[in-house]
Amino acid sequence: MFRFGTPEYLWLLLSIPVLLGVYGLYARARKRRLARFGNPALLNLLMPEASPKRVRHKFLLVLLAIALIGVGLARPQFGSKLKEVRRTGIEIMIAVDVSNSMLAQDFEPNRLERTKFAIDRLIEQLDEDQIGLIVFAGEAYVQLPITSDYVAARNFVRHLSTDMVTRQGTAMGAAIDLAAMSFSSGSEGSRVLIVVSDGENHEDDPVASARMAAEKGIKIYTIGIGTEDGAVIPYGGDYIRHEDGSLVVTKLDEQTLEQVALATGGAYIRATNRSIGLNEIIQQINEVEKKQLTTQVFEDYNEQYQYLLALALALLILEMLIISRKNRLLARFNVFKR
Repeated sequence: MFRFGTPEYLWLLLSIPVLLGVYGLYARARKRRLARFGNPALLNLLMPEASPKRVRHKFLLVLLAIALIGVGLARPQFGSKLKEVRRTGIEIMIAVDVSNSMLAQDFEPNRLERTKFAIDRLIEQLDEDQIGLIVFAGEAYVQLPITSDYVAARNFVRHLSTDMVTRQGTAMGAAIDLAAMSFSSGSEGSRVLIVVSDGENHEDDPVASARMAAEKGIKIYTIGIGTEDGAVIPYGGDYIRHEDGSLVVTKLDEQTLEQVALATGGAYIRATNRSIGLNEIIQQINEVEKKQLTTQVFEDYNEQYQYLLALALALLILEMLIISRKNRLLARFNVFKR
């Protein structure tokens, strides 16, 4: 495994072509200035100690040193130890309905805020399990891939809102299909999808999607949040209305949610103001034998920058030792082969 610890220093490499361009302009200008004094061949005889090749070689040594310094400051690192981490847990993907109907206030302060609070409390109780997050309305998106970083998960949950998906609707089937592709390899037998929604699906066939998910070893638990009587949807200081001006009333559709859960051998729970139902689902999940999952991680990274910086220093010292003109005492050692 290779990586750069501070890759922003690689921008220093862009100075090399700039310096090459400046040096090229300088060399051309110098050549024109010398041409004003006479024939170049005659000038070479008059300046026996001049060595343009030495100047070029010194410049190339500086360029190479700059390149090594740039890469060195970026801190190249190699993963030195591949460690197997064994854990006993499950992978939980939570799909949250963020359509406008989740703004209904038949749950305090509204359906979505109550859901966010319950998920946050759930994450506090997780230990060896991994969690991911999907949001859906008229479309579905992975908000957080499967991870064991509970701090990041809680942060993502706190920022859930109905503005995350611009297309309105309730594409529960799309969320299930997306979740089925989002579990990690090797987690077969320990995959759980929890869908939190009011169940009013208007876009696709979530039951068919659930059957396909069951074939991949995914068990789906559904939570219905809402009431049978329904509630109006506040929006922009007013309420969402039909084209004829009448108020839109969103009601809990338990039938769809029950069928989705039944198709995978999961369970359906109706949320209440006292409990959303996530804790009850986790208790049911914990009763099932958890699978031991193995992941490989690079435990340590060896820093390699010191070798590059040492070589760059050696090149700069060599550049200083090389004089720009010929040395008569060292003329017999024609290193630069004029």
